[in-house]
Amino acid sequence: MGVGRTQAGGAGSSLSEAEIVEAALRVVRQDGVEKLSMRRLSRELGVSPMAPYYYVADKRELLDLVATAALTGLRTPPPDSGVWQVRLRDLIDQIDEKLRKHPGLGDILLEQMLGKQLDLITAIMEILVDAGFDDRNVLAAYATIHTYLFGRSRVNPRDRYSPQDVTLPEPVARASRYIADLRGRYSYDFGMDVLVAGLEAQLVRRPRADVG
Repeated sequence: MGVGRTQAGGAGSSLSEAEIVEAALRVVRQDGVEKLSMRRLSRELGVSPMAPYYYVADKRELLDLVATAALTGLRTPPPDSGVWQVRLRDLIDQIDEKLRKHPGLGDILLEQMLGKQLDLITAIMEILVDAGFDDRNVLAAYATIHTYLFGRSRVNPRDRYSPQDVTLPEPVARASRYIADLRGRYSYDFGMDVLVAGLEAQLVRRPRADVG
């Protein structure tokens, strides 16, 4: 994949990988990941539909680049910056902020984390190790965090459809008044409080086994 090659999409056109990724990020921020396509990207760049293919093999590779670029700037809290609960929450809050700016990014990350985002996985797991989880529970704890952080948008998609002819049971109807909260800070904070409290409880129930 070259940078700054000429004649990519016709006479006089010149693109770089950075320009393509930034244009893709603009599309994601404006319309969500589901609207990102090679054709939509070419319109954003003002080039021919085939021009991006000169730099990116296909949409899958484009999404990998977008996910990596969207997560740039994350700061891993150092071990001396606080107790593990505070450090974990700090890091996850940073990731959540990135997800809010790039709708649909969580769906990409659900699929590609183990292959593409090992630094981020390592940072989270190191905090869990410092907390006292053994290797088996580090993996289980990470999987729980991963599912909540990147998968919760699937529980509450942006385009919700509510059947008009369905009478909801009273408890569901009352709770449904707050459905907008599912995409807001209140629901996120509630879930994180539950998640961290659950991890703390697991440490008490399953203390780390000493080797020796």
